[in-house]
Amino acid sequence: MKIVAINGSPRKNGNTTLCLEAVRKEVEAAGVEFQVFQPGANVHPCLACYHCLDNGTLRCIQTDDMVNDIIAACIDADGILLASPVYHGGIAGSMKCVLDRLMLAAGCGDNQLHHKVGGALCTLRRSGGMETYQQLLGTMDAMEMIIVTSDYWGAVHGAEKGECVQDTEGMEVAAKLGRNMAWTVKALAAAKETLPPPETHARTMTNFVR
Repeated sequence: MKIVAINGSPRKNGNTTLCLEAVRKEVEAAGVEFQVFQPGANVHPCLACYHCLDNGTLRCIQTDDMVNDIIAACIDADGILLASPVYHGGIAGSMKCVLDRLMLAAGCGDNQLHHKVGGALCTLRRSGGMETYQQLLGTMDAMEMIIVTSDYWGAVHGAEKGECVQDTEGMEVAAKLGRNMAWTVKALAAAKETLPPPETHARTMTNFVR
């Protein structure tokens, strides 16, 4: 069993990394593998070319960044944790690029993400935490994922590197999220032996023109 985390911060060893290390400690203590991808700032935006969707490749046509590795890892994982700093009231730009391409390639056609366990965390200086947290949850909500929470909203405060550890409650929220995600992944694995998953199918996609 494995949980994959996407660290959407372009900053190395920053507060988002520290929050994910708190999650890692709990996940690995529960006997579940934990892998973090941090693509950094050099991530391309989605081109809206729909090559992945039209051809069912489960890959993005852009191959010179880390996104295809992330897509493949998320498809194989039992759980996915999205973590991003707050940038001007929302998720970081590079994280948005990753999520746009991940969800289109792996979720909007033959959905490879349904029934996977999902969780979200964000780090922030002062405000915008709820908006960013809801953005991350909303991304998974649209993919038929099983969203797991902690005992408070997943927002941890800290501006300069390392300051998040002073947010005792926030770090406890991150740790508990790790425990809850690991438990849910294990519970679903055990349930599959006796309880088949609910039926799912490709969505009927419409727009407001036709």
